[in-house]
This record gives sequence, structure tokens and C-alpha cells, in this order.
Amino acid sequence: MSEPGGGRGFGSSVPQRAPWSLVAATAALCLVSATSVWTAGASPMSREEKQKLGNQVLEMFDHAYGNYMEHAYPADELMPLTCRGRVRGQEPSRGDVDDALGKFSLTLIDSLDTLVVLNKTKEFEDAVRKVLRDVNLDNDVVVSVFETNIRVLGGLLGGHSLAIMLKEKGEYMQWYNDELLQMAKQLGYKLLPAFNTTSGLPYPRINLKFGIRKPEARTGTETDTCTACAGTLILEFAALSRFTGATIFEEYARKALDFLWEKRQRSSNLVGVTINIHTGDWVRKDSGVGAGIDSYYEYLLKAYVLLGDDSFLERFNTHYDAIMRYISQPPLLLDVHIHKPMLNARTWMDALLAFFPGLQVLKGDIRPAIETHEMLYQVIKKHNFLPEAFTTDFRVHWAQHPLRPEFAESTYFLYKATGDPYYLEVGKTLIENLNKYARVPCGFAAMKDVRTGSHEDRMDSFFLAEMFKYLYLLFADKEDVIFDIEDYIFTTEAHLLPLWLSTTNQRISKKNTTSEYTELDDSNFDWTCPNTQILFPNDPLYAQSIREPLKNVVDKSCPRGIIRVREESFRSGAKPPLRARDFMATNPEHLEILKKMGVSLIHLKDGRVQLVQHAIQAASSIDAEDGLRFMQEMIELSSQQQKEQQLPPRAVQIVSHPFFGRVVLTAGPAQFGLDLSKHKETRGFVASSKPYNGCSELTNPEAVMGKIALIQRGQCMFAEKARNIQNAGAIGGIVIDDNEGSSSDTAPLFQMAGDGRDTDDITIPMLFLFSKEGSIILDAIREYEEVEVLLSDKAKDRDPEMENEEEQPSSENDSQNQSAEQIASGSQEVDLVDQEPPEESSLNSHPESLSPAVTDNAASISPSEQNFNPTENHETTSLDGECTDLDNQLQEQSETEEDSNPNVSWGKKVQPIDSILADWNEDIEAFEMMEKDEL
Repeated sequence: MSEPGGGRGFGSSVPQRAPWSLVAATAALCLVSATSVWTAGASPMSREEKQKLGNQVLEMFDHAYGNYMEHAYPADELMPLTCRGRVRGQEPSRGDVDDALGKFSLTLIDSLDTLVVLNKTKEFEDAVRKVLRDVNLDNDVVVSVFETNIRVLGGLLGGHSLAIMLKEKGEYMQWYNDELLQMAKQLGYKLLPAFNTTSGLPYPRINLKFGIRKPEARTGTETDTCTACAGTLILEFAALSRFTGATIFEEYARKALDFLWEKRQRSSNLVGVTINIHTGDWVRKDSGVGAGIDSYYEYLLKAYVLLGDDSFLERFNTHYDAIMRYISQPPLLLDVHIHKPMLNARTWMDALLAFFPGLQVLKGDIRPAIETHEMLYQVIKKHNFLPEAFTTDFRVHWAQHPLRPEFAESTYFLYKATGDPYYLEVGKTLIENLNKYARVPCGFAAMKDVRTGSHEDRMDSFFLAEMFKYLYLLFADKEDVIFDIEDYIFTTEAHLLPLWLSTTNQRISKKNTTSEYTELDDSNFDWTCPNTQILFPNDPLYAQSIREPLKNVVDKSCPRGIIRVREESFRSGAKPPLRARDFMATNPEHLEILKKMGVSLIHLKDGRVQLVQHAIQAASSIDAEDGLRFMQEMIELSSQQQKEQQLPPRAVQIVSHPFFGRVVLTAGPAQFGLDLSKHKETRGFVASSKPYNGCSELTNPEAVMGKIALIQRGQCMFAEKARNIQNAGAIGGIVIDDNEGSSSDTAPLFQMAGDGRDTDDITIPMLFLFSKEGSIILDAIREYEEVEVLLSDKAKDRDPEMENEEEQPSSENDSQNQSAEQIASGSQEVDLVDQEPPEESSLNSHPESLSPAVTDNAASISPSEQNFNPTENHETTSLDGECTDLDNQLQEQSETEEDSNPNVSWGKKVQPIDSILADWNEDIEAFEMMEKDEL
């Protein structure tokens, strides 16, 4: 997935559009300066408070960067919970995520220009020397072409850009002689074999040492790549060509962009998510502005800014018009099908689209940028961070948060465009949440589950490359940065490239291929170069007036902008459409309504009732729309009911000195005992039971009396263990897996079941930890003897009094704190939800009672489910004031989407394999039918 990361600095405002022929150096994309306007709705932040927050960002960066250099370097990334480096091949594979790691000190290279932005010039000089001395780009490792380009090649070029700037100033880097540029050129040549395809689209992966398709390369057999992967190369490759004079890099990147443009869907002007690199056929035909496509759009606009080529701006505006026509449903941005763009492709949004408001600012379209940004901020205020994915009614879809910087990026650009101090307060919230929930002794840890506050042993390089850069610039005045940020453009990884490259080494012929395929309406470019008067027409409260209707979008009420009521139908006295929650298969009136909507019932041999929808058989287009919405509601409703039988994850939080709540372990729940979601959390010191398996009467009841007992899994039922420790006076129990080395990294959790008998007699809370997570508590006991933990449904805020004690430790406690870091560093959080990318989760995410298809929608329900009365879905954290009339629910849905939670594994299958295969075949048949419709 692409990691969108930024935009250019802001030039002066002008009253009219700049001609396309203007090059980037003359600021063809004009944007409002930071001092131009501020909205009266928020109180101005004092210079002192801005400086204080800026200094806080510097301290946070020092904490993250310092721990990387101390505990991880020269490894690619820091593992902040175990205080060690992540080395490819030495840790359990994380799949595609590991393709960013190439044994080339990724975090150091990605952080180079951040050091200069944060005025750490001495550290920058030392870092450059380390890169030149230690980094090897000739490793036998398969890496992502996309990630290596934006992070490593971009990092080297950004470092070179600022190194020559510092050298010109005369104080630092006087010894520098383009060494980083030579490394960048070496890496560029290593990436070029990936472009050896008939289409010019690059292979998604390449071996740094052996290239493509050789036996020893272990790559080159792939056929597909994402649009962003092939379309996010032009800035770095063109900059490399302009810096070195070697035109081949820019030529290859332009060829890839040209091919993507030619393959766009001509009637909608949209592109799909993945494409075949040999044939040019779209593999995934859904389109949005999030993962898989995002930075393709970003680089079209920024390529025009950096290179001054009109065709890039024309293409961007053509795509942007399609995005605003089909995908934008303010404040939402919903994926659609490229062939049928009026149909939503899914009912959830991913976190990567948070970059888009920032790109809209660069485009000059401020209003929708404000709307979407405010919606995202409301989600963040609910969960402290932006979940990896959330539904259109703002429930958590994927609970992870790897400390992505896209929202901070958009916040920075909105503040630059509006000068509204409201966005400074937003940035302050981001700083507070990072320090409160993500900071650990050895850096900042990604959130494994935003609902419980559990951590993941991960600190991606983009966190240092982007997050701290945008947060610092948000609060910095011009004099706080040692160079003029307006002279540079941000890449998607927030690396800085100088705008003067637009007039350097221009050897590439600029054939305008855009106009061959489309006639552009000049109205597409009305917002190319806005000024203050256009953005805020005589209204200083403009931004606030846009945000105000969205204040309660998440919690209590639905914004008008995302509800479409069929007013014409209701005015004529027609009944509201049948809702899935009200449907009864035995109600003749309901069956008649289904028939009108093109929905038919099929009674299956196993007693289930299958619903199949043929839009062509509906009485009218409106009835067909109602039928599609009804089918989608039925699928979501059925999956919701099934998930209610599963319990959400719980949290074990170490609260005693010197941890103070910083270590949060995700625990598996039990189907018996005290329900922590309905009762107050349980807090107490831990003690090991004897016997440790807890399968007989305890011989040390005095040790566990009034404490939380630790028990080992195995040899008897969980309920039996619970009864034995409860009889000994324990106030809670933690079962630790007996499989040594087990971890949530490699195994899905399950909830502890009862023993088949009545378990109402068990009244204490019981939680489960894998061996690796349990060892953290056991190690803490060996080190400190008395360890206090909190058992709860989600992590609680840290105790302020304890924090104060921590801030002023005695000398006696210093060594203890150091030891605590080593124990806390072993913390590896356990997540009950096995997060998977969307393209991999569709098979197992369909609920057992459903058989969805793509075009001819189908669902099946058992007789016991024929009267639906759903309750709150705890697994997906249903928010207050759930909106049931959302835009996407009233629009036609031609492709059934995944369950709002990816593949959940509790030690038993969600769906029999035969049923899964049947569903999959049904999807394929329906998709083929959709293709025939297109022909």
C-alpha cells in the first residue's frame, strides 16, 4: 500500500490562474500563505505555546531517533517493545510489510532530511557519514520497488538536496562531494531492471543484488502491481535524472505514467487498484483515493509542480473531476467500480485516504478538504488514533494503527492554507495522544488495536520521516527553520526536492499525450491558483462554518451531507423502503416488496433461505436501488449477529513501578466469569499458583488470596482452573499458554470456552495470554517481586501521580528503570483480530449464513434468523448514534463487501471450506456476468 506523504510549500497568492506553461519554480500552483488568513472561530495560539509544542516535537523525535540509533542501528527499523532492531529474516515474516526492509539502515536514510528540518544539522552531518560508511545497497534481498523508491531513493535525494544547501551556507557539510547522490544513482540503476516489461510498468519487487527473473533473484514471476506502486516514481526518478543528467530514470517513470493514463477507464476517467503489468488489464476494478491508488494522483499534480509539464496537470484535473463526481460523498470518500462509478464498491474507508485533504489544499479545493479532515478528526477523537479502516457509520473495521502520518500532513496543509488556529489545536491533540498512548521506553510503538490500546512491536521508518516533520512545521514560524521550505516540494514520503530542478537538465521530450484522449472543459481548472478572496469570500468564519455541521458526525447525529432521503417518494405518500432489520420471511407483504425489488427467495436443502437479487427484474430503477441496499443491509446484519457470539479482546496493563501502565498486553477473553465490558476493571498484584497448572486445589492459597493468579494452560479445562483459584481467594486469573515461544505474531488468539456445564458459579475475570506475552509478567516478577496489573476491556489512562513519580525518580530507582525498559521491551501485544489486507480476507470474512455474489446479489439466512433484531456489535465497536440512512446504503451496491472485521479466528472455522468455495465460485460467476454486461 502506498504511503502518501505530503505536498509542496506554499507560494504567494495571485488573483487569477497561472498559465499551464509556467514552470514550478514560478509557483504555478499558487496557494495561500500561512499568514494570509485565520478563522475567527478559534483563539489564536500564542507564540510561546507554539514554541513549547515545537520543542515537545523535538523531544519526541529525539526519543524515537535516539532509541533507534542506540538499540537498532544499523538494522532497518526499531522494535520499540523489545528494544532491538528488526532484521529481515531474523524475525517472523510479516508478509508484504517486510518488503520495505532491505538491510540498508532504512530508518536512518528515511530520517536524513528530517534532521535538517528540525535544525539538527550536526546530527545530520554525523548521519550522512554513517550512511556513507555503513550502508550497503548490494544485498541479496527482495524488496518492494515502490517502498525502496519513496523511502530509500527519496531519502538519499532529500539528504543530498539539503546537504548541498548546507554546504552553500558555509558552516556545515563543507566536505560533502555529492556522495549521497552517487549512492542514489547506484540504487536507481539497481531498480531499472524492474521496468523490463512490455507495458513499461515495473515489477512490484526486485532483488537488489540479482535483479529480476534470475533463479537466484527469487522474484520476477509476479503479474500484478498496484496503481500507486507503478505511478509513484516520477518525482524521485525525474529528480535523479535532473541531478545527474542521466535521462533514463525520468524516461522510465514517464513511460509507466503514460501507460496508466492510457489504461484509465475512458467513460469514468478512473483507474483501478491493481493492474496486470504485462497486458494492462485491470485486476481489481474498484477505485478510490486510499490504499493502492492514493499517491498516483498525488504524483500527477506534484510532477507538474516540479517538472512544469502541462500534461501532468491536465491528467490530474481530469482524474480529480472524476473523483469529485463519483468517489467524493462529503465528508466521505467511498470506493466505486471503474465501469459503474455510480455504484459503491465497499462500505468502509482506509486510513491512507487521510492524505487527500492535503492534496485538495494543493489543488485549491478547500471546502471538501475541510469537511473530510473534520470527519477524520472526529473519528480520531473517538479512538485516539485513526483505525486502519472504518465503516461509513464510523465503526472500527480494522483496528490497527501503525502511527501513520497522513492526517498530520493534511492538518499541516490546512493550517498553511487557512491560518486557522483550530488546526494548531488538532496538532496539539496528535502530540498528546502519541505521548499518552504510543510512547514506550524505547521509542513509539504502533497500536495493535485502537479499541484496547494494545501495542505492536513496530516503529516504521515513515514515522520519523513524516510525522515529526509535519508536526514541527505546523508549529514553526519561518525563522524557526534554517532554510526556506517554500523552495522545496514534498514527496509522498515527505522528502524534500528543490524546485529549481524544473529548469535543470531538461532533455526529456514532452509529448502531450493527454489531449489525444479527452477534451477538457476549462472549468476543470477554476481552482488551480486560488487566492484568499476565492477561498474565503468575505467570511472570516468560513472554515468554522464548514466544520460545524460535522462536529457530531461520529457520536450522536448524522451530518446532512451523508444522508440522502428520497424526498420525492415520501412526499407522494409512498412507504419507506423495507429495511433488513424489519424483514420476516413469513410475512406475505414483505415477500411482495422483495419481489418488487427484484429479490427472490430460494429454500435450500439444509433449511436455510437464500436471497438472490436481479436488478433487471425490479419494478423500477428506484426499486432496484432499494433491493441492492436491502441485500447489503442483510449481509451486514447477519454478520453482525454472528459476531455478537464472539467477545472482543481484553487488556492486561502493568501499572506498578516502573511501568506505570506503559505496557499493555492484548488478552483473550473467556466465555465465563466476570464480563469486564460490563463491570469495573479488576486491579491487583499477581502471584503464581501452586500447582502452576491450577488443575487441583491450590497448595498456596495464602499467596493468591486477594491477588490475580497466574496459571499455566493445559491438563484440565479452563473453567476448572478458574474454580480452583477462585476457591483459593483469587480476585482474577491469567492463563499463560504452555506452548513455549507462542506469540500473537504467529498464531491467532481464541476465547476460552467453558466446560459444557453451568459456569455461573465463576465470578472472577479470566484472561488468556500467549507464552511470549505471559513471560513479560513473569520476568517482571523475577525483577521486582511485586507486580500490579489491571484487567480491563481496554487500556486505561496512566496514573498522573505515578507519572509524576516517574518524572522525578530517585537515584535508587534509576537502575530499576533501566531494567524495566528491558522487561517492558519484551512486550509484544496480542490481538484477537488477525488483521489482513482486503484482497486476502474476502474468502473467510463472509458470515456462515451468507452467500454473497458480485452482481446478482445473494444472501442466505437460516430459519432461526428470519426475524432480525440485532443488538450492538461489540466486536466492531458500534458508536453512539449509528446512522442508518447513509449515502452508501441508499446507493446501488453491485459488489458485496467483506465483513466489517477481517478474518477472525477463535480456534474454530468461521465457515466450512465447501461453503467458502461455493461462495467464491458464485462470486466469480457473477463477476463474469458483470463483464458481459459491460460488453
